[in-house]
Amino acid sequence: MSMSNSPARRGKPKIRPPKKIGPETSMKDTWTKLSYAIKEIQNHNVSKLSYEEHYRYAYNMVLYKSGDQLYNGVRELITEHLNHLAEELIVPAFPRSGGTAGLGRSSGGGGGAEAVERALEGERFLKSVKGVWEDHTGSMRKVKDVLRYMDKVYTQAHSVPIIYEVGLHLFLYTIIRSTSPPIHTHLIGSLLSQVQLERDGETITRTTVRDCVDILLRLQDPAAPGAGTQRALSVYQTDFEPEFLRRSGEFYEAEAGEVLERGDASVYLKNVEKRLSQESDRTAHYLSPLTSPALLALVVSKLLTPHLTAILSMPGTGLRPMLDADRLPDLRRLYTLFIRVPDDVGRNALRTALKGDIEERGKLINEGGVIPAGAGPSQDGAAAEGGAEDEEMEGKGKGKAKEKGGGSEKAVGGAGALSLALGWVQGVLDLKDKFDRVLDEAFGGDKAIQTSINEAFQTFINANPRAPEYLSLFIDEHLKKGTKAKSEDEIEIALEKTIILFRFLSDKDKFERYYKTHLAKRLLYARSASDDSEKGMVAKLKIEMGFQFTQKLEGMFTDMRISAEGANTFRNYLNRHGALPLDLQVSVLTTSHWPPSVIATSPLIFPAPLTNTTSVFQAYYDSRHSGRRLTWQGNLGTADVKVRFKNRSHDVNCSTQALVVMLAFEDVRGEETLGYSDLKTITALPDADLVRTLQSLACGKYRILLKTPKGREVSPSDTFAFNEAFTCPLARIKIMQVAAARVETGKEREETEGMVEEERKFQIEACIVRVMKNRQTMGHNDLVSEVAHQLSSRFIPTTSLIKKRIEGLIDREYLERGTDIGTYRYLA
Repeated sequence: MSMSNSPARRGKPKIRPPKKIGPETSMKDTWTKLSYAIKEIQNHNVSKLSYEEHYRYAYNMVLYKSGDQLYNGVRELITEHLNHLAEELIVPAFPRSGGTAGLGRSSGGGGGAEAVERALEGERFLKSVKGVWEDHTGSMRKVKDVLRYMDKVYTQAHSVPIIYEVGLHLFLYTIIRSTSPPIHTHLIGSLLSQVQLERDGETITRTTVRDCVDILLRLQDPAAPGAGTQRALSVYQTDFEPEFLRRSGEFYEAEAGEVLERGDASVYLKNVEKRLSQESDRTAHYLSPLTSPALLALVVSKLLTPHLTAILSMPGTGLRPMLDADRLPDLRRLYTLFIRVPDDVGRNALRTALKGDIEERGKLINEGGVIPAGAGPSQDGAAAEGGAEDEEMEGKGKGKAKEKGGGSEKAVGGAGALSLALGWVQGVLDLKDKFDRVLDEAFGGDKAIQTSINEAFQTFINANPRAPEYLSLFIDEHLKKGTKAKSEDEIEIALEKTIILFRFLSDKDKFERYYKTHLAKRLLYARSASDDSEKGMVAKLKIEMGFQFTQKLEGMFTDMRISAEGANTFRNYLNRHGALPLDLQVSVLTTSHWPPSVIATSPLIFPAPLTNTTSVFQAYYDSRHSGRRLTWQGNLGTADVKVRFKNRSHDVNCSTQALVVMLAFEDVRGEETLGYSDLKTITALPDADLVRTLQSLACGKYRILLKTPKGREVSPSDTFAFNEAFTCPLARIKIMQVAAARVETGKEREETEGMVEEERKFQIEACIVRVMKNRQTMGHNDLVSEVAHQLSSRFIPTTSLIKKRIEGLIDREYLERGTDIGTYRYLA
């Protein structure tokens, strides 16, 4: 503002103090001159005004006690000017729609030309408000300079706002909150309408909206708490934001219903994601960033929170179809949005749905893996179960003998049961791989969701009572020879995955029992594909369960190693005492290390050639060990013999039991036969073992014996003859011993369950004694809880079973009841 026409002077200009006027000078004239100057400033005619002169007028009015007249007079001038600007610039720009369209849902008639016209009308109105604001604030800055002395002296003395703040307050009440004319209604309505037009896809001028929002942010509500301070609420927060959030809530509530009706969860989630992005962008560019948290929370509360279950369970497009089709982007979007719901409501809903989905899938796997009761036998080298002696020995006879036999046979039953068992484990592993991938790629490895996934797997895996057996069979299938060729890396990966499933098992003691049986068979029949893989698996179990869990497993490896090392010692013994007619390799097994079901004693009468050989080893063993007793396990041995037929001889590999049966025909001539009862008397084999052996020799691919009548089943009335006419293009043939099914039958499973329950009784009692010995006195509930906790790593004991074992220990005087009710005391 120039406000001075004095000629330029040389040198530094000197500001002269305002010239005092006498009291005789009329304040009325001074105010007249000053008010004229203020009006000229408001009309932008400042070039002919002198700043010094009019500053002196204001100075004198304050000095001579006319500050009230000056302060109130300026207020009136500002008010008049604002009313004039409103009538001249703002009222003519009122939108024809009334500016009250707000944020309501579009009914379909608001698009096209009408929407464009609404946007232009709203823009013109907002520009008019912005123009008046700029006009007003520009003139107020000049007026503030003229009235600087009043602001410094009068306002402080009378505790009233400075004139610039007065101008802002007057602008608020005269323009922004004006109800007559209804500027306030049009302003708020126009701002809301512009936002709605953009939400509906129309283009608006964001800078215009931002300028008006800045005005509301600049103005403070004098009636709001903390007015005049930095913490005071702005007019934006008191007048615009509440209405904006209320109508936004109505808008999104209605939109949620419309989009949900389409029945597409993916489309719905994409819309939510788009709306959140749009609102975040909106608050960043032309609304206040302070609105962002509340606005985004509102979008979540309207579009997500009430509809979590509906989204997850939406037919054809919800969580289940997303998982079925591995739609990872949709699942990632689902997770990202759900975790925005406060108080973990969204995450918990997702966890519950995932857990239910996995349990349902697991139930289908369990139903598909049910083993039929009474499944038949399968081809395997396993032996029948039986008792155990103090020490057991497996003999493998290899040598030359004029024996009769040969043949090989495929599985005759139980293959379907084994396939179901392996398929169950593979199905669980595939399901685990699927959800591990979903967890990592869609859910960001969320630990809470991972916990729910693990709980679901644990639930349905333990719902299958045969899970421990199936898991051990699966490991057996990967570690034994004869399966599909697998690299060591593939085997290692499979074993790592089975350890994960092993962690889910609650009955780990059952798994231990099955695993010991399968490992024993692999070791005894030399079926392990890799010793390193075998030992690696035991090492993994040791890490999971500790030394005690794998102690007997490691004992099996020790027995096999010592037996292999002892072969050289036995060979040296033979060199000193004379060679045997047969090559004999013996594995000496410690009874306590091996499962009774594998090394069960099976009666077998060895013929003379074998008896002479075993007696030599017996003498050798007795010379090295005293007080030990050997029991020969004919059911665990194998033999290589040369069998002469009418046309040629064949090298036959068979079980020791098959060799004993073939030797029974050595003295049978011509067409003579031996009946089933004859063979039973000669061999002393139990019926089950004899039937399987005869099936191997007479009913398989290589029929060394001829059975009358023909057929695949063996009965006590059958007779057998040596097949002199046997022919085969192979020089060496292998006759596989038909054995009990690898998968337990219903009866076998009941027996296993009974043995496991019996073992658990001893383990529970040992745990109770261990706890009580340490604590001496303990309450019933505390004792039950502690015992259950300590045994939980192997199995989950029931409260009733623990209570029974406590009673048993009391009866045997290991414990006694305390003086207090419900307490026990340890008896040393």
